[in-house]
Amino acid sequence: MNWRAIQTLYISEMARTGRTLGQSVISPVISTCLYFVVFGSAIGSRISEVQGVSYGAFIVPGLIMLSLMTQGISNASFAIYFPKFIGTVYELLSAPVSFVEIVTSYVGAAATKSAMLGLIILATSTLFVSIHIAHPVWMVVFLVLTSITFALFGFIIGIWADNFEKLTVIPLLIVTPLTFLGGTFYSLDMLPPFWQKVTLINPVVYLVSGFRWSFYNTADVSVGLSLLMVCLFLSVCIGVVAWIFKTGYRLKS
Repeated sequence: MNWRAIQTLYISEMARTGRTLGQSVISPVISTCLYFVVFGSAIGSRISEVQGVSYGAFIVPGLIMLSLMTQGISNASFAIYFPKFIGTVYELLSAPVSFVEIVTSYVGAAATKSAMLGLIILATSTLFVSIHIAHPVWMVVFLVLTSITFALFGFIIGIWADNFEKLTVIPLLIVTPLTFLGGTFYSLDMLPPFWQKVTLINPVVYLVSGFRWSFYNTADVSVGLSLLMVCLFLSVCIGVVAWIFKTGYRLKS
């Protein structure tokens, strides 16, 4: 394993955060604050508690998950797409580094940035509501696994996309709607029985539910199933990335 190459690429990607601080950190934090104002205050004034937790505190895990998913995808997809766009990806592919080292660097940086943003949003949320983390170790586990998984997913999108518009198609038209419909702002118990069963098709439900359990010891689905779904999605993403580098899909053409 070429740790020097990993370190160089990782530091290079992390340095880009400083140059795009407004887009990478400030904008998501402001958006989260707006969610608290709109949902936490307006809707929270009508819904006092959900599963024994104040509504403002109840939506915190969902908002953190929303940021982890969208920012993880955005950071990783742009990180690999831009070298493709300007042609420097060929220099990277011809360098004495393996695909494992390339993926570790880019995905590691994207996951680090999204996890840091999640922690910043968690700290920001304490300005609005009182938060208690019942299982801090599991909270970190879900945070890290989700960050890595969606960074890998974003890496795949960045390789698949052949223009800037395609970078935003999947996050805007698929991931964000699934997140809003995945229990971010409500409990599945609040839905009619039929829609409770339909919603279980949404994979985001399991991510949000497991993460919320680590905070308040309450979940819509079992914690074991939530962890299994995260690991399954992670395994699929790893398999797809391995196939991409093995076949050179949209990298060598």
